[in-house]
Amino acid sequence: MTERINVDDVTTERALDLYREMLRIRRFEDRVYQLFLQGELPGTLHQYQGQEAVAVGACQALNDGDWITSTHRPHGHALAKGVTVRSAMAELYGKATGCCGGKGGSMHLGDPDVGMIPAIAIVAGGVSVVSGMGLAFKMQRNGHVALCFFGDGASNEGAFHEGLNFAAVQKLPIVYVCENNMYGASTPFTATSLVPNVADRVAGYGIPAVIVDGMDVLAIHDAVSEARQRAAAGDGPTLIEAKTYRFAGHSRGDARGYRSRDEEAEWKEKDPLVRLEYSLLNAGRAQESTFAQILDEVNTELEDAVEFSRQSPDPRPEDALTDAYATPIGTGTHS
Repeated sequence: MTERINVDDVTTERALDLYREMLRIRRFEDRVYQLFLQGELPGTLHQYQGQEAVAVGACQALNDGDWITSTHRPHGHALAKGVTVRSAMAELYGKATGCCGGKGGSMHLGDPDVGMIPAIAIVAGGVSVVSGMGLAFKMQRNGHVALCFFGDGASNEGAFHEGLNFAAVQKLPIVYVCENNMYGASTPFTATSLVPNVADRVAGYGIPAVIVDGMDVLAIHDAVSEARQRAAAGDGPTLIEAKTYRFAGHSRGDARGYRSRDEEAEWKEKDPLVRLEYSLLNAGRAQESTFAQILDEVNTELEDAVEFSRQSPDPRPEDALTDAYATPIGTGTHS
């Protein structure tokens, strides 16, 4: 049976906005998978179905001047932070109109114009980079906060421990959001850690940690809002561990043989979209026609993005020499 979430403390308009943002990510991922199977998209895919509540709840709790870092599974983070569906889709097509000019692809989505650096596919790579962002914000005294998304597997990397220790000592304005989807690729978290929660690991750094239901967009939003306020006030970082689940495999060729179908079915009962819709319907706050209309609008937006991407130009060969910090040998001074 679908479990309800508490919608009493949120307006209907706000709840439907969160629903729309999650649905946009879900339908984007579903459409992208179809396009990949049809041979239209190059490269690989690490998809986000099931984890939408984390990206949307977290990013909706940030201010305009705040920034995020992402992972090899960045589509949901990018859309939630404000990257348009057109520019995200075009990037996956490798087109010049993509958010990274076609140079980043699936694992490096991002757009500085919306406060998201291109995603870092190195496991725990963002934990190092976000330290620099947080230090810059602290030195500039601009009140901005940096949020770092990472997975449970990243907590086994040295960069995770070094980054959190530095941020704690320096009281940097950072919010760490661990998307614990129980598996690092095909390896269960329980096979790599003797403590059951990633949150248990940060007590040694003096950082407060909160464990939340990662399938509840409102719970995520509240936890990140509180952590953001703490960070902006100069009280240092917080780690939020969101217990969530990816409905898809690790990447596009993963048959998920390491997971039982009973486990998958149990987690699909917690689908963040279904739970929010169910809760609003039960509270008499929305009608089924409301959700049908949102679905139609999102599907129209996605089809527009696909056609835009198909018609967009490919990057020019000479564009490979732009957006680089160093120039090729013999063409100028290295910097």
